[in-house]
Amino acid sequence: MKKYVCVPCGYVYDPEVGDPDSGIEPGTAFEDLPDDWVCPICGVGKEDFEPEE
Repeated sequence: MKKYVCVPCGYVYDPEVGDPDSGIEPGTAFEDLPDDWVCPICGVGKEDFEPEE
């Protein structure tokens, strides 16, 4: 599964880790995150993330 980077702050969403603090289980693909999920560091939405190269 592909990692995604938050453009404003550089946070990397790693699907193997998920986002436990937001209730996102490990193994959750970025595409499967809820539409209202936001970056845990700076609070921007999924639209501000890009696939990690």
